[in-house]
Amino acid sequence: MEKETIMADLRGIFIETLGHESFELNDDTSAKDVDGWDSVTHMMLINEIEEKYDIKFSLVELMGLENISDLIKIILEKKN
Repeated sequence: MEKETIMADLRGIFIETLGHESFELNDDTSAKDVDGWDSVTHMMLINEIEEKYDIKFSLVELMGLENISDLIKIILEKKN
């Protein structure tokens, strides 16, 4: 599994969950950069990502997420 593939998958999940695509998704993107990404949609995004990749994030992992790069890193660790 490659980072570019995960980024594309995440963009699709974000578009579907947030209901818009007026944002840029890159390594440095965080919740403050995307309209509609609040605490409720954050948990919806995490749920969709867990289902997509058949993984579960720990509370410690979730608390440590600062940006998309951190999220991709955890997904890669769990899938490899």
